Amino acid sequence: MPLVEKKPVTPSQRFYKQNKQDLAKGGPERRLTIHKKNSAGRNAYGRITSRRRGGGHKRHIRIIDFRRDKLDIPAKIQSIQYDPNRSANLALLAYADGEKRYILAPRGLTVGDTVIASESSTDINPGNFLLLSNIPPATKIHNIELTPGRGGQIARSAGTAAQLMGIDATFATIKMPSGEIRLINLKCRATIGEVGNSQHQSRTIGKAGRSRWLGRRPRVRGVAMNPVDHPMGGGEGRTSGGGHPMSPWGQLSKGFPTRRKSKTTNKFILVNRNGKKFKR
Repeated sequence: MPLVEKKPVTPSQRFYKQNKQDLAKGGPERRLTIHKKNSAGRNAYGRITSRRRGGGHKRHIRIIDFRRDKLDIPAKIQSIQYDPNRSANLALLAYADGEKRYILAPRGLTVGDTVIASESSTDINPGNFLLLSNIPPATKIHNIELTPGRGGQIARSAGTAAQLMGIDATFATIKMPSGEIRLINLKCRATIGEVGNSQHQSRTIGKAGRSRWLGRRPRVRGVAMNPVDHPMGGGEGRTSGGGHPMSPWGQLSKGFPTRRKSKTTNKFILVNRNGKKFKR
């Protein structure tokens, strides 16, 4: 899936890089979609809690099977489709009993291939959903469960994958895409391979209008505002602020830890994403 640069016959095409992909044409599977309401960054009380959101193209949510609870029933890849709600593409599965479901499309999976979700199989093929205890070490995996039966929660964006480093009696040691190393229960399951569409991060928006299609509204810098509107505003002439970057309400925006401390999950982290042993 190479990146395509067009001849800049218009200003918007000068810096535009398109991620050309061989995807199925037409709309999604209708029974596997629901309407997505655009909240425009507002909460249940109608107050804006996430700024610079709104507009955008109409979307439908694709119902994705992260749990893969149809065990030991082979499924054939019917098509690879685009999903406007995420960076990864989707694979439409057609099971032997006639049911259809969406999954994240792994890298190397093509139309016509067969995948399976099983708690006994040990076939290490891209797209198979297996127990961590049945996966050999050094295998790349994605869509990993944190709690058995809950469904995949880890490594689901385009081009990402975790690596199974080792297995002991109860836990599997997994290296996350961020570099974090943690323990996960062997009864959890994961999908073999890495998520496809790895060129997603290399594409460029190209023009402001494409950001508006995605629901992103213009952003005004704090240093360009007046002191009444932002702590970093004001000053004689042009200024870069002079203080620590922060939000209009004084919340520090760079280098300020925001991760919540959780005793139930922190005890399974061996090494954090900075390469240091995690303090439990």
